[in-house]
Amino acid sequence: MIDKETTPTANTKPDLAAKYRGACVEDLQLPPAFCLSEDAPISHALEAAYEREFDQLPILNDRRRPIGYLHVPSLKQRFEAGTIKEDDPVYKCITHFPISSRSHPYTVIHPLTPLEDLEQFFCTSGTDFALVTDVERKWVLAVATKDDLETFVKRRG
Repeated sequence: MIDKETTPTANTKPDLAAKYRGACVEDLQLPPAFCLSEDAPISHALEAAYEREFDQLPILNDRRRPIGYLHVPSLKQRFEAGTIKEDDPVYKCITHFPISSRSHPYTVIHPLTPLEDLEQFFCTSGTDFALVTDVERKWVLAVATKDDLETFVKRRG
């Protein structure tokens, strides 16, 4: 006998709330984020990404507010191609976050954000990661990825 409440069929999408069973971003147990200042050298970014096995590094302005990120695989390609040098500042390679507006609203992802909201963010934003900040967006606490969600679901069975 099949339990229709928990067994998805080919025609139905599993309920996200049931999938995550009330878990929030904090339950992902993410490692602390490593952020760089926009004037840090490329060499520092590459070294930090390699040591921590990160694909994205949040970039902060002089007031320590997140302004964008470095996509490390692209950064490595540009470095190997010689289009950037190790002493160049990272601001030459930043992917800036869009200014918050009606057409590009800023979504706050914080430790108590439900995981179904995080998945919805990934689906609507077209990105594979999210910066986890405090509620006031003053501090970057971690970086959550789609892979983190998939690993969480597999662990919980």
